[in-house]
Amino acid sequence: MPAQPSRKTVPSAGTTADESRPGATATGLRADAQHNRDRILEVAREAFTTQGTDVPLTTIARRAGVGPATLYRRFPTRASLVTEAFAEQLSLCVAALDEGLEDPDPWRGLCTVVEKVCAMQATDRGFTAAFFSEFPDAVDYNRERTRAEEGLDRLVRRAKDAGQLREDFDSSDITLLLLANSGVVGESRQVSLAASRRLVAYLLQSFRTDHTAPLPPPAPLGLHQLHAPPRRH
Repeated sequence: MPAQPSRKTVPSAGTTADESRPGATATGLRADAQHNRDRILEVAREAFTTQGTDVPLTTIARRAGVGPATLYRRFPTRASLVTEAFAEQLSLCVAALDEGLEDPDPWRGLCTVVEKVCAMQATDRGFTAAFFSEFPDAVDYNRERTRAEEGLDRLVRRAKDAGQLREDFDSSDITLLLLANSGVVGESRQVSLAASRRLVAYLLQSFRTDHTAPLPPPAPLGLHQLHAPPRRH
C-alpha cells in the first residue's frame, strides 16, 4: 500500500514558526505573541514618556512581563522600539506638515502646522520623545525628522515671501515655540490643551509682520534638542 502524504503543515518560505501555528492573528503572530508585542509597546510608550527614551530596555521587558530575548526578537534596537511605539504620532505630525504645505495661503498653512503639532504635544506627553529624539541607526525615523525640518523651512520662506511673517523670524523659532509649549503639559489633558491653545495664539500673533519691534538674535536650536536629557550637576 503506498504511503499516505503527510498532512503536517509546513511553513512557507519567509514565514516564522509563530506565523504558521493555529491561532495566528492578522499580523501573522500567534495570539500570545501578539499580546506580548502589544504589551511591550504599551509599556514602552509609558516609560519613554515619563522617563525619556534612554530608559533601559530590560526595565521595559520586566514591566511588560516578558524576557529580554522576547523584546529583542520583536525590536532588535532601541530605535526600532521607539519608532514603533510612537508610529501613530509620527504619522500625524507628517500629515499636518503635508497639509500645511498644500495650503495655498502660506500664513494659514504655517498656523495649521504649529497649532496641530502643539495640540498633539499638549495632549500626549510622549509626543516630544516620539518625534524629536535622535537615533543614528534609525534611517527612516531620522529621514522623517529631516523632512519635517525642510518642510518647516519651506513654510517659513513662503510666509515671508507673501509678506505675512516678520522678516527676522528664524526657523529655529519653531523649536523655541515647541520648547515653550512643552512647559504647559500637565496631568490634565483638558487644561494642557487650553493652555497650549492660548500660548500658541499669543505667539502666532507676535510672528505677524505688523509686530516689527526688533528681536534678540535667534538661538541655535534644532528639533533634536527638544528631547535632550537634562544636565546632571
